[in-house]
Amino acid sequence: MVEAGDSTTTTTVLLEGLMHSGNQGAWAAFDQRYRPIILGLARRLGLDESDAADVAQETCICFIRDFQAGKYDRQRGRLRAWLMTIARYRTADLKRKKAQRREQRGGSAFVDLPKDDELERIWEEERLRALRTQSFAQLRQDTKFNERTIQAFELYVVQGRPAVDVAHELNMTSQDVYTAKNRIAERLREIMSNLDELYNDG
Repeated sequence: MVEAGDSTTTTTVLLEGLMHSGNQGAWAAFDQRYRPIILGLARRLGLDESDAADVAQETCICFIRDFQAGKYDRQRGRLRAWLMTIARYRTADLKRKKAQRREQRGGSAFVDLPKDDELERIWEEERLRALRTQSFAQLRQDTKFNERTIQAFELYVVQGRPAVDVAHELNMTSQDVYTAKNRIAERLREIMSNLDELYNDG
């Protein structure tokens, strides 16, 4: 049984869990893994936050419904390609309805969406963004690092502030900041590599 919030479940195990409609843990894990990517994709396709959230919700529900009905075959295509196709159609439908309303007011009803290769590029960028967010969340649960060490990394690497300023703010030495950067970067690479494997849906 897949547990809710499980960040270590492979795609194969996750899909097996989704075959059982009552497996809330599998649904929660699927939603946690893919909703942020679909949400980011929908935003990048020009939807506002509310419409993007609707598309993400509808895409997840539609996929699981089709999957449980036996319509998804992993041998014929990747999971992300299936999700992208659903998200594209949902986005196009929403934009088309809005365009029709604009046309009634004298505006343009033209709806344009990216080609497959561009959609793939956007998906990958949003996947990496979600991966970084998940990696930082997992890092904060790692008892090997205290909050100050993580803060030093965020201020120095993520925000790009000078090491001497970070050291002064956190009551550390500049060498402590460099050490924090190296230790956190190494651990983040390890976490991201492990999480990245979970998106293997070939």
